[in-house]
Amino acid sequence: MLYTKNGEPAGLVTNIQKYTIHDGPGIRTEVFFSGCSLACIWCSNPETIAPGRKFGIYPNKCIGRDKCSWCVKACPLGGAPLLFDGEGMLSGIAPAPECADCYRCAEDCPSRAIKVWGELYTVPELMEIILQDKSFYARTGGGVTLSGGEVLLQAEFALLLLEACHAEGIGTCIESALFVPWESAERVFALADLVITDIKHMDSAAHEKITGAGNELILENIKKTVQMGKKLVIRTPVVIGYNAEEQNIRATAEFIREELGGNIVAWQLLPYRKMGTEKYDSLMQPYPLEDYTPPEREEWEANLRRLTDIVQTEYGLPVMAGSSEKLNLE
Repeated sequence: MLYTKNGEPAGLVTNIQKYTIHDGPGIRTEVFFSGCSLACIWCSNPETIAPGRKFGIYPNKCIGRDKCSWCVKACPLGGAPLLFDGEGMLSGIAPAPECADCYRCAEDCPSRAIKVWGELYTVPELMEIILQDKSFYARTGGGVTLSGGEVLLQAEFALLLLEACHAEGIGTCIESALFVPWESAERVFALADLVITDIKHMDSAAHEKITGAGNELILENIKKTVQMGKKLVIRTPVVIGYNAEEQNIRATAEFIREELGGNIVAWQLLPYRKMGTEKYDSLMQPYPLEDYTPPEREEWEANLRRLTDIVQTEYGLPVMAGSSEKLNLE
């Protein structure tokens, strides 16, 4: 558990997205937590992978050292961690140990050329934001989704936040990769109305190549989630050249039908979209699929329709292309 300087329990959050409609039913507020147990090559939220606060750098927003220098003046180290190119424009930051409890350069930057990914929030602070849209949740069957990164790496705080949401009558959803000890998932799921998880590949070796870990723990946790009686949405990001083969989709359908008894709310086949590249740039990290050229829309749409038809007609599972179709939680 993380704590504020005042000793209050806190969660490390990278983003709070209001009015989202894709990660659970109705209109939702989604809270993205820092830290992930996987590193998927198509991840669109790289700021959530490594735990902890981190700098995001946007050189095109920099006013210039000669014209501004507010970041340098704010830095207790005299600007030593700040890097500038030959024209005096911010080009990066080499964080010193002292930066971990500071980030004053980002706070004072007038053009927001420096951003901090990750802020500590207490339960009351998050609930103040969440409750602003309580009427929308009630009218649309929405609520709060806790995502990441991997929210279950901050399970103790997630429990406190879920308890607060339930006390206000707000529906809850957990989006997790489930590459965590089952004990963490079980405690949190007890207070979750819906769980969303991925099956990215049924072959463990192939899964490790695209995520950094095998799939055995994930598949076992998915089975336990169904045995627990939780409403479950399974997603597969379908990326041609990596996991879009019919054989893999059929193997996944077999698992859902035979191992889960088909007891899922929906299986969403999601198209790959090249997103989050500007975040990789801000973190000074290469985008893992930088050289990947996705197929034309007509090709991937046709492929999703074909795979969806196979799953529906041959396996009888509630499958859908994309995440925009309304979920039936009855």
